[in-house]
Amino acid sequence: MNAERSAAMELSQERDLEKAALRGEPSYVWRAGQERRLKMILDGAGERIRGRVLENGCGVGMYVEHLAPFASQVIGLEYEFDRARQARIHNADQPGVRVVSAAGEALPFPQASFDVILSHEVLEHVQDDRQAVLEMVRSLRPGGRIILFVPNRGYPFETHGIYWRGNYRFGNIPLVNYLPRRIRDRLAPHVRVYSRRDLEKLFAGLPVRIVYRTVIFGAYDNIIHRRPALGRLLRGVLQGMEKTPLRALGLSHFWIVEKVKEEHPG
Repeated sequence: MNAERSAAMELSQERDLEKAALRGEPSYVWRAGQERRLKMILDGAGERIRGRVLENGCGVGMYVEHLAPFASQVIGLEYEFDRARQARIHNADQPGVRVVSAAGEALPFPQASFDVILSHEVLEHVQDDRQAVLEMVRSLRPGGRIILFVPNRGYPFETHGIYWRGNYRFGNIPLVNYLPRRIRDRLAPHVRVYSRRDLEKLFAGLPVRIVYRTVIFGAYDNIIHRRPALGRLLRGVLQGMEKTPLRALGLSHFWIVEKVKEEHPG
């Protein structure tokens, strides 16, 4: 029985790793890194945050919880049903919060439903990222904004792990993203990584304007938790680099994209 239980636990852990590889690992705790990004979201959204907000890929609902006090309604959308259920339970006492399970490529909402759409480190995991962008733009009201975070190809580590000889290896793998795209995507077929040009192509031809774009480093909360002095030094140095051209080496792209009113001839 012990051998069977051990085998079952190993199989469960493998499945959890596979899910993390394919869908990403959501935020389970709220630390300085999440607080910093929340401020960026609120600043980027401006007064629109008071309206209807969609978190497109909400995980277990941490950002839904922290956006709810500012908005008239927050809807969290999550593809993985178990995570959507956790997000619903986590936000059960939050007024104006609703959680649904659906795919980002087929948002179950009418056109022009939202004032703000947050896509936080999610686009890289969807099956069709262009279709997911089309759906966000469709669901956004004119003047509304998409707040977007996605992995930067210039970051020296692939944070989602790789597949090597058929096995998934979790962890920060150095220099993978610097390989030619064909080789890089063979090692990390489960997750995309974006250059600035990649993102420009995703939004090309759509009724939007880019309000703001930059590249940011992480907050390195896990390192600070283990080695506070070293972690805080690392955070200070790297986040200070965001004000220099070296931000090109940062962890994530941060874009604010606004939908414009489409002009119809005649």
